[in-house]
Amino acid sequence: MEESLPLSVIHVNKSLLFINRSHILFHSIALFFLFYYRLNFFFQHSKTIQTPFLPYFLVFSSEIILSFIWFLDQAFRWNPIKRSVFPERLPENSKLPNIDVFICTADPTREPTLDVMNTVLSAMAMDYPHEKLHVYVSDDGGSSITLNGMKEAWKFAKWWIPYCTRYRISCRCPEAYFTDSENDGEDFSENVEFVTDKRMVKEKYEAFKESIMRLKGDTIGVTGQNHASIIEVIQENNGDEIEQVKLPLLVYVSREKKPFRPHNFKAGALNVLYRVSAVISNSPYILGLDCDMFCSEPNSARQAMCFHLDPKISPSLAFVQFPQKFHNISINDIYDSQYRSAYKVLWQGMDGLQGPLLSGTGFYMKREALYGNYKTKGTDLELQEYVGKSNEFIKSLKQNNIPNLVTAGNALPIEETLVLASCNYENATKWGKEVGFLYGTVCEDVHTAIMLNCNGWNSVLCDPPKPQFRGNSTTNLNDLLIQGLRWSSGLLENGLVNSFPLINCPLRRMSLAHRFCLANLTWFPLYCLPLLCFALVPQICLLSGTPLYPKVSEPFFFVFAFVYLSAQVKFLFEVLSSGGTFGKFIIEQRMWMMRTTTCHLYGFLDFLMKEFGLREASFMPTNKVKDEEQTMLYQSDKYDFRTSNMFLVPMVSLMIINIFCFLSGIYRVLWLGELDKMFIQLFIMGYIIFVNYPIIEGVVIRRDKGRISTSVFVTSNVLATIITCALYPLLRKL
Repeated sequence: MEESLPLSVIHVNKSLLFINRSHILFHSIALFFLFYYRLNFFFQHSKTIQTPFLPYFLVFSSEIILSFIWFLDQAFRWNPIKRSVFPERLPENSKLPNIDVFICTADPTREPTLDVMNTVLSAMAMDYPHEKLHVYVSDDGGSSITLNGMKEAWKFAKWWIPYCTRYRISCRCPEAYFTDSENDGEDFSENVEFVTDKRMVKEKYEAFKESIMRLKGDTIGVTGQNHASIIEVIQENNGDEIEQVKLPLLVYVSREKKPFRPHNFKAGALNVLYRVSAVISNSPYILGLDCDMFCSEPNSARQAMCFHLDPKISPSLAFVQFPQKFHNISINDIYDSQYRSAYKVLWQGMDGLQGPLLSGTGFYMKREALYGNYKTKGTDLELQEYVGKSNEFIKSLKQNNIPNLVTAGNALPIEETLVLASCNYENATKWGKEVGFLYGTVCEDVHTAIMLNCNGWNSVLCDPPKPQFRGNSTTNLNDLLIQGLRWSSGLLENGLVNSFPLINCPLRRMSLAHRFCLANLTWFPLYCLPLLCFALVPQICLLSGTPLYPKVSEPFFFVFAFVYLSAQVKFLFEVLSSGGTFGKFIIEQRMWMMRTTTCHLYGFLDFLMKEFGLREASFMPTNKVKDEEQTMLYQSDKYDFRTSNMFLVPMVSLMIINIFCFLSGIYRVLWLGELDKMFIQLFIMGYIIFVNYPIIEGVVIRRDKGRISTSVFVTSNVLATIITCALYPLLRKL
């Protein structure tokens, strides 16, 4: 390694810093005057007050909540940075550290085996010394389909990996490579030998796909939630058909499952992989991948090592996080599935502090970071109470203890790994509490990352021009809202119970700005409370002619106008500067409203029910099976409203209330001349209707299968009537 040349550098956009901090200053001043206006209401004489107390109090409380969340949100914009890496400056291959790859799958019906095997093959084919790669697949479904699929993938890898290496193929995922004609190897597209080899490997891949499809009918073997541990090293021999090729180690792991025993969802599966890999390969670094998040570029490991091997940042570096990118996103991305703001604004902002949170996939973790406080344990007995009674695992805690089981050809410790993957191993230990990936929430990545920060570890974001990992994102409203409900509940568990980042972490280990970031990320589902207020209270007050905002002719009108325009212009600037369009600006606001009034609301209620013991935590993998009809609607930029009435009815009801009140407001403006007094309330309704026009289209115009059904519309009308009749007298009198 050339000591004079850094492995990575930081870029600070000074003009962006100036814009962000100037906006924070002026917007804060405007909010101060807004609060001054609101507080004056409470000091007026009761005889001069025209507005009832309750609606005014509700709106003011909502403004306080939104302003507080906005204030926390500005921590992301205080010091955003970007990083560049120089993999060519890394040491030679023989000096690079080993890497264990963890891939988790749970249900072969919802997570197609072919997609999982493509992820496995892309990880095995990374541009990294193959003897230093070890790929572990956790099958929480205990399915023979997955195990046999791995055996077929091993056979095909003997053709695929040499082909990728020989012709410097960039895309190492077979399915993505063969479906994109632009994925040919550099400088080889006109080479006759290359064309012949590509045709041959493609034929092998088609045969591989057929073998995977045949496995779908194979239901023999253990399945579901009741089976013993299964650990198998895939070592199929392909005979004399091809010369012997050195492949990465491939290991199938299915942890023990017993009815009525807590399995701790994905975090439990990752911890089993963590223990099993420790006594087989014990690599100092771990790559975590979702089963549908394949390696789209082969260089991610080398880029991550530019940080992990940098002596200036490595001692406190826990993980390197790559952004999640998706290959099935339409041009307009009508569901905001790419999460632009998360990776282009939030994660870059946190990178300038103590680093981004774990995103569940695409991260290179330092194994030692998950050890907890094992170094404070003086005796083996104390260590056994901390990490369990496996002597082999305790030996692995010493970083210089590399098992010779792989290199020396000795028999693998299958019996030991079966114990490590059993249900009882974690009993009376600190697993999931202080060691490994943490339990207590379905958002184990966020919980783990926060506690790593509290223990003094940092992270970095690596966002190269070419996406290193690509996956399948949700492209229909049903899966999107179900996923959002799960995330909302899990984030609130972390922000209000498990971590409470504003208070729980030692001051010397976490900056105040970073605490604000963590609080904002874990509390953002609480947006549902003020947003529901703004979707109902000003509208119903308009029916009775009750003003909640200053008149257009009053000076304070410009304060409210400035607050709104300041937020909108800044948001539009962020969208455009990160490659978005004005249409994308509208779509992100629409999806924010849809998510907030549905899955964030239900996630909040789900969190409360779990905290009061009214229901247990549950986890359903996101459906990754392609639906041609849904895909066609998505590619046509039409929302697929075939989702649960639990989600649809609130959205449609709110739209009905806003449309009805908007029309009533038009009447008051035209016949009673109240435009000056009611302009802001009328504008709020018009804005909501404009942004959420696809809901109106789904009820009135569309006739395809993705429309909003008549029964939903009727039910929503009934609910809207009940809400209006209940709130109208309440908000008018109190």
